[in-house]
Amino acid sequence: MIEISNITKRFYSLVALDNVSLTIPQGEVLGLLGPNGAGKTTMMKIVAGFLLPDGGVVRPLNSAWPVIGYKPERLLFPNQLRVSQYLEIIAGLSNLSGRQVKQAVGRSLEQVGLLPTANKKIKDCSKGMRQRLGLAQVLIGDPPLLLLDEPSNGLDPEGQTDILQAVQSLHAAGKTLVISSHHLHEITQVCTELVILNRGQIHYRNSMAEALAVRPHVSIRADKDLMPMRAILHALHPDVQVDGQRLILKNEAMALRRAAMTILLHSGYDILHVEQKRITLAEIYAKAVQ
Repeated sequence: MIEISNITKRFYSLVALDNVSLTIPQGEVLGLLGPNGAGKTTMMKIVAGFLLPDGGVVRPLNSAWPVIGYKPERLLFPNQLRVSQYLEIIAGLSNLSGRQVKQAVGRSLEQVGLLPTANKKIKDCSKGMRQRLGLAQVLIGDPPLLLLDEPSNGLDPEGQTDILQAVQSLHAAGKTLVISSHHLHEITQVCTELVILNRGQIHYRNSMAEALAVRPHVSIRADKDLMPMRAILHALHPDVQVDGQRLILKNEAMALRRAAMTILLHSGYDILHVEQKRITLAEIYAKAVQ
């Protein structure tokens, strides 16, 4: 949908983005991770057209630019207005008129679960409602590309779940989304593509499915220290490792789980726990930003 090619953005002596190239594929949910100051918000603002890059280009993969909905991290609302009144103003600014306004407002409120709150004053809305209102705002005009900067920032677990469900519904409806978040579980649950930024550069990029399929291993925990068995177990395969009471089988050694447990049982060990594990997003993130 969008191609970002060799983008650089400076703010005086600070290099926010340093020669970054990235494709936002149509129909995917791309998760942007990275510490504060990594360049996530700057990238979103450049794609949305609020900032111009100092170098490089951003262009659509097809001939025409898609309509873009952008939700910044911090939202300021006119507290004296009611939810529906505010969205009607946004619809007017989006060049909608007449019946289109009511239809667009009703549809966006329904998509984020705010229909029962339509007549509530914004000042009386909880933080979760305000985040959903921000999401409803970017849905006015039915844009195919949504840029969501920290959509669940500051919400309690219930509010985070509501936002995640809304994102999943939008993806199922065919939207393309870019989500910036510090909540790793959010990115894991809803994103299909993963990009990790640090110091203005991309340090990791992969599909979520492939990222989480990397480095599977089997963990076997025994009732006592396995160090006396280390040489025997390591002789099974070089990817057999001993760590205290844990036996770790990696890569091809995973197929030797039964043989390893047989050796332990015959040597007087009891097996307390067996688990097949995969790499976590937290591990991927830590390695990318270290």
